[in-house]
Amino acid sequence: MGNSQIYQLQPVSVWKNFADLNAVPRPSKKEDRVIDFMKQFGENLGLETFVDHVGNVIIKKPATIGMHDRKAVILQSHLDMVHQKNNDTTFNFDEQGIQMQIAGDWVKAQGTTLGADNGLGVATIMALLESKNIPHPAIEALFTIDEETGMTGAMGLKGGILNGDILLNLDTEEDDEIGVGCAGGIDITATRTYKEEPVEAGKTGFEIVVNGLQGGHSGMEIHKGLGNANKIINRLFTDGFENYGIRISSINGGGLRNAIPRESVACINIDSVHKDAFLEDMNELAETIKDEYKSIDPDLKFTFTEAEAYKTVIDLGVQEGFIRAMQTAWNGVFRMSPDIADLVETSNNVARVSVGNGKIEVLCLTRSSVESTRIDLANTIRSAFELIGCDVEFSGEYPGWKPNMDSAILKVLVEKYKKLNNAEPHVAACHAGLECGILGQNYPDVDMISFGPTIKGAHSPDERVSISSVQKFWIFIQEILKDIPVRV
Repeated sequence: MGNSQIYQLQPVSVWKNFADLNAVPRPSKKEDRVIDFMKQFGENLGLETFVDHVGNVIIKKPATIGMHDRKAVILQSHLDMVHQKNNDTTFNFDEQGIQMQIAGDWVKAQGTTLGADNGLGVATIMALLESKNIPHPAIEALFTIDEETGMTGAMGLKGGILNGDILLNLDTEEDDEIGVGCAGGIDITATRTYKEEPVEAGKTGFEIVVNGLQGGHSGMEIHKGLGNANKIINRLFTDGFENYGIRISSINGGGLRNAIPRESVACINIDSVHKDAFLEDMNELAETIKDEYKSIDPDLKFTFTEAEAYKTVIDLGVQEGFIRAMQTAWNGVFRMSPDIADLVETSNNVARVSVGNGKIEVLCLTRSSVESTRIDLANTIRSAFELIGCDVEFSGEYPGWKPNMDSAILKVLVEKYKKLNNAEPHVAACHAGLECGILGQNYPDVDMISFGPTIKGAHSPDERVSISSVQKFWIFIQEILKDIPVRV
């Protein structure tokens, strides 16, 4: 089944818009085409449509008959998507639309991320904007850019552009969850140069590949203990250096900061006389690590391919420091919240490692709902890399969103959910970075809430969205809009 079958799914208005959206390449920081797509969409409906100075698209729709006395609602989702693909998938995200398929109750992509995060939110807002028979108050649709790699769209949105009283963020990924708070984040980048050393005679090269890991969202799934390819391959370096004196020529591991790294490739040299013992020990260590992860990452693979000796390697002292720093760099949950049950308070993702051509670069994303703990962990990671002579930069900082349990719109959503589903929703803060905290800086009086359909495996090629959940979500948002409070 291909994209044509997506247009037949219910609710048709949502899936049609999602399929149309997914035909438009929309990588973070390269949103020109999707901005034009959304601008044309609004203008074709005859609605007030404009693009602000950073690229956010705003489309305004008047209230339907009988709803003019209700509070105005801002419907918000982000236009960009995470671009990740399987190693054996040939795909050009800058030029191709996402190829989708149906598998039971799920829609997923063919070897790539799907873009349900946050394309389903965008498509839902589009369906509401073009609807002719759904009651709703005045709507301001806010489509932000660059949520996934810096939240610069939300950061750049000026105060006074929007007049809404309530903001519905459609970027939560469990359909029984109502989001009332989120973590803030900070990017950490460690870099240094090194002298490449020529290789002596009597060496054998090996390409080491760690792959087959699930990967996933470095906020929402950090608590699962999923394998991090950058940390796993460094265990091989630690053992191989101490026991066999391996010399690293290059490393290419991971990708985006907000994705748990699934793959890492390294090129190393070893004394030829030790290669058989080295291989035996590496395979034994690999089996040990696979056993550690067998219940959570059962497809983890290690490949050791013999090659000609690589011509240059990292300076010996720098290499030793680098391996130690990578072993020290915190990855995963740092602290659970003492106040909210089962909420990750603070974490770090060692997301990207690049070594070669005389340069080391390590990219991390540290998240926390508590500012002081986020700074503490960021300084911990900075210290590990500064001790080996790296320059460490903090950037891309964004605030968290403090929960408001007295929110009026929260009460509306809880009551609507209970009535529709005969069950209590899960009201919670999340460890992902949502735009609500940033938007609240310039719109402090807006009552904000977050919800959405069930999406699994976001930020990985296993990303998928539940068809039945989208149906549930579509009914839910219509019922919410019908019951928006009257403006006082």
